[in-house]
Amino acid sequence: MTRIALVTGGSRGIGAAISEALKAQGCTVAATYAGNDEKAAAFTKETGIKTYKWNVGDYEACKAGIAQIEADLGPVDILVNNAGITRDAPFHKMTPQHWHEVMDTNLNGVFNMTHNVWNGMRERKFGRIVTISSINGQKGQFAQANYAATKAADIGFTKALAQEGARAGITVNVVAPGYINTEMMSTIPEKVMNEVILPQIPVGRLGEASEIARAVAFLASDDAGFITGSTLSANGGQYMS
Repeated sequence: MTRIALVTGGSRGIGAAISEALKAQGCTVAATYAGNDEKAAAFTKETGIKTYKWNVGDYEACKAGIAQIEADLGPVDILVNNAGITRDAPFHKMTPQHWHEVMDTNLNGVFNMTHNVWNGMRERKFGRIVTISSINGQKGQFAQANYAATKAADIGFTKALAQEGARAGITVNVVAPGYINTEMMSTIPEKVMNEVILPQIPVGRLGEASEIARAVAFLASDDAGFITGSTLSANGGQYMS
């Protein structure tokens, strides 16, 4: 049976790697994106994965977007909540806008997306929900009170929802990446990378997006039916919980 997978923020970075890993696993994949039409079009051209544009922080946009995907491809079996943003600032400089923008995408977006696939999964007695949290949701991070709060909340949301979904054949899990070799990390000065970041990581390197993608693909598979409410930390040993 071909599973239908939906990956938010699925056309770039870790999300793109997840989309491609799920496709390689035999899923029919839809990827959402928020703003970069050119990169989304290039991703679709390169991979054949359909992309859909909307803001996951908007409940009605999620409802309409998911309805369109299900009309195009079929009912969503697998949801990967990957979309996320940062608005970093020390707390004394953090504005209400910084706070609410991150909350809307990273936390409200997880609710908006999950709420709109949940009943269908319950009716079909099958579902896989994987949310991408972060090492900084587990240990905290300077100048990321907003981001860390959302990523910690994603873990709590997952633990609660896993208890509700278990009897309906729905598993709900988290992958919490550490520092991953993405476009965002490439902006960090070499000195900071070598003297500050890498020494914190016992394996001595950044993670790769493909490593996160493989973790997600396993949790989304039929083989992971006995794993729910779990947080898989993929951080090279930087933080152990």
